[in-house]
Amino acid sequence: MALYEHVFLARQDISNQQVDQLVEQYRGVLESNGGSVGKVENWGLKTLTYRINKNRKAYYTLMNIDAPSAAVQEMERQMRFNEDILRYITIRVDEHEEGQSAMMQKRDDRPRRGGRDDRGGREDRGPRRDRDDDRPRRPRDNDSE
Repeated sequence: MALYEHVFLARQDISNQQVDQLVEQYRGVLESNGGSVGKVENWGLKTLTYRINKNRKAYYTLMNIDAPSAAVQEMERQMRFNEDILRYITIRVDEHEEGQSAMMQKRDDRPRRGGRDDRGGREDRGPRRDRDDDRPRRPRDNDSE
């Protein structure tokens, strides 16, 4: 059997309990077709980059799947008919990652980008320059040469 990572987005106006019911429903579809579901991560309600079917937010859920391709195709077919599922993607992987996914890691573990030092002040970046100093000035019609 092949290994897959499957992520789906559920509508914002359903509850966490309904998202869990969706996971159990699709787990049943996979198991009835000879597959199994490993780790399931609920990433929570997140803002979408763009609206999908008038939704600005969605519940993100990751499922690690070990199943034949026919079982995955049947699950995806049923997801197409479900109005609560906005989007889904299934990716075949060589092996499942151990531990938490990148989405579940704490933000404090990742290095920060920005121009602030530990005290919250501005780093020393040298003198500030005006915008006019950065690019050449174009002469105007009323300027005398």
